[in-house]
Amino acid sequence: MLISIPDRWLHRYAVLTATVALLPIGMGALVTSLDAGMAFMDWPTSDGQNMFLYPWLRDFHANREKFVEHGHRLAGSLIGLISIGLVVLTLKRESRTWVRGLAIGILTAVVFQGLLGGFRVIADARVAALVHGLFASLIFVTITVFALVTGSKWMSGERFAGSGNAVSSSLRFLAIATPLVVFGQSLLGGLVRHLGFALHEHLAGAILATVLTVAVIVVSCRSCVAWLRSAAIGLLFVLLVQLVLGAGAWVTRFGFPPTGYVAVQQAPEQILFRTAHAVAAMFVLMMSIQLAARVLRLSWLSGAGFQPATGLTTGAGRLETCPTLAGGAVR
Repeated sequence: MLISIPDRWLHRYAVLTATVALLPIGMGALVTSLDAGMAFMDWPTSDGQNMFLYPWLRDFHANREKFVEHGHRLAGSLIGLISIGLVVLTLKRESRTWVRGLAIGILTAVVFQGLLGGFRVIADARVAALVHGLFASLIFVTITVFALVTGSKWMSGERFAGSGNAVSSSLRFLAIATPLVVFGQSLLGGLVRHLGFALHEHLAGAILATVLTVAVIVVSCRSCVAWLRSAAIGLLFVLLVQLVLGAGAWVTRFGFPPTGYVAVQQAPEQILFRTAHAVAAMFVLMMSIQLAARVLRLSWLSGAGFQPATGLTTGAGRLETCPTLAGGAVR
């Protein structure tokens, strides 16, 4: 089976694209926390002025809602330009048809996201803001998957030959189910942030998402495949951060009577925790899908007929395997 040669510059540009995508995402989360989605009543102009000529910095002290909202618009334009570059570079350097299609799909989604944001302003629709936020998380995740599939570890299939045996049916199930539940939890969180209801459902969803995430982390680590373990450890880290931020968002919104802390609405700490909590949710979703993509990749390699190689390798040496089990099988 032919293996495509990884292009380092395309991979690096994909990582850059994902990094830049965090700008409109972070600004957008801050816009929601400040309830500044309607700071401007018009779009694509800003107070009747060209978006790129509007005196944005003037609002830094004068009007924080306009400053944040216009910054979100500018960041959205930036990721649009970067996405165009991603398509151009992909068509020039990438031979896999489906990866080319993925790049085009990312650009199309970014353009649609911009139009959706404009519709949210024109229609003054909070539901559109909810969809706008959820779609942003899907775009970010897709860009990170693009970075994954253009990386050397994904494309050097022989490196993982035989490791598909370490992917059990329970791991495949958990790897697929976890991001679905995490996305559902993000939807419930969006309902709380944008529409002000489903708070208790969001708490229940957090419990379910946490249980599933911990389960997939444990099973992934037991597979003893370093490529899966690294993603599982990353997922564990962002999960812990998200739980801490979730607790902070709750306390700064509702207070904490045992300590006498009284929540002050729109206080800086409340805005900070709510915004960080929303952004961290996207990282949990991203890492869960990164892990799922790796699990499915190993399963596909096993089903495609890759045979175990002598001296299986990881990115920096040998592919780590579990010790021989009691039954004699090597995972």
